Amino acid sequence: MNVLGKIIGGVAGFAMGGPFGAILGATLGHAADTGLPPKFGFSFDGQSNAASLAARLGTRDQVFAVCIVALAAKLAKCDGTVKRSEIDAFRQVFRIPPEAVRDIGRLFDEARDSADGFEEFADRLGRLFADNRGMLEDVLAALFTIARADGPANNAEATFLSRTATGFGLDQNGWNRVRNAAARPASVEPSPYDLFGLPPSAADDDIRARWKQLMRENHPDGLAARGVPAEFVARATEKVARINAAWDRIKRERGL
Repeated sequence: MNVLGKIIGGVAGFAMGGPFGAILGATLGHAADTGLPPKFGFSFDGQSNAASLAARLGTRDQVFAVCIVALAAKLAKCDGTVKRSEIDAFRQVFRIPPEAVRDIGRLFDEARDSADGFEEFADRLGRLFADNRGMLEDVLAALFTIARADGPANNAEATFLSRTATGFGLDQNGWNRVRNAAARPASVEPSPYDLFGLPPSAADDDIRARWKQLMRENHPDGLAARGVPAEFVARATEKVARINAAWDRIKRERGL
């Protein structure tokens, strides 16, 4: 691959503002370098296309970016009509600045032609970030936000989110954490047990083990060393603070 295309795209993406824009800029730069516009040269409708993205695009960050756009677009499409509120939610949760909308929109528009094939993109992300379930929970939480942008999630959206969680390799506790957080009004303080994905009746040792697990999965230094996109490393710093605060609260309540 000619590196010039990636350099141009990366610089353009950097100007978009934010690490996600830079990732997508590099993806678009590679597409331009290989002569793929106005179409990007790969399909979003399944049929093992997601499995070929790594080879076609070259980097983990680029595969991450394309899979995120595909999942967001297909989620918006799965109940029939893509609504403006869902597009706006996508831009907000992934911090897409106005100047990046046109290029990222090209990927989004191709992906939203059909909701079919989303499982392959979820599976690809699940395999690619199998060492970072915490980040995958953050991605799922962002998808919940998109699904609820036009009201409570309907059956089609709930099925999409559940199957995406399965593709990500999240266990029941991870699914519960994300779903419960999404259902809770912003004004309501979360239960520390909800954050851990455990019931209040859980044993002390089980809670302690879950705290250690979540700290391993979400520690910013570990995430950065594993090549996690910078935006999610920044989010992990906030998440670790919430995890420790929840653990401290449980210890006080239980006298540990």
